[in-house]
Amino acid sequence: MFSKSIIITLSILFLSQLIQAHVVLLPPRGKQCFFENLKAQDELAVSFQIGDRAKDSTDQLNADFWIQAPSGKILKKLTDVSHGEVQIKSDESGKHEYCFSNEQSSVSTKDVSFNVHGVVYVDVNDNSDDNLDTSVRKLMELVYDVKNEQNYIVVRERTHRNTAESTNSRVKYWSVFQLIVVILNSLFQVFYLKRFFEVKTAI
Repeated sequence: MFSKSIIITLSILFLSQLIQAHVVLLPPRGKQCFFENLKAQDELAVSFQIGDRAKDSTDQLNADFWIQAPSGKILKKLTDVSHGEVQIKSDESGKHEYCFSNEQSSVSTKDVSFNVHGVVYVDVNDNSDDNLDTSVRKLMELVYDVKNEQNYIVVRERTHRNTAESTNSRVKYWSVFQLIVVILNSLFQVFYLKRFFEVKTAI
């Protein structure tokens, strides 16, 4: 039992080294495609978040995404989305292609942060708690879920921060404008009242 715990712990540590967020810049009116070699019954999961590389941007950007089988069949497709998580189970062996598309937009600062992981097909008829493969798989999925959620939160926090900074800047300039209006109004009133009380003498 002790040795099994050590194996599971080492497996988690090894898997955590493989969990890295990939970031690519989508070209305007273009796309970025990647490939994974899968065997039949293998699983592929892709989670992604669209962001803006421009630091002062407050817009939520979108893109298209799809996964294509070696035969050319579109297995999954998402259109005009800001984030997503897609999982497929391969029906055929070969090179599977997944693409992020910016073909409908001319935005040149569109970033895609994504994670890719897969599950190699094994016979999991034994789903008991003593099945080491099942335990490691469950732990791997939990670690990926946490990492994906962290990536999503980072991008959302950046967008919200940009929005807050833009709002603060507008409030500052509006306050300055109001102050100038109040000062000019005060000067006008003083000047007007001064002329009103001036004694005019006729010769």
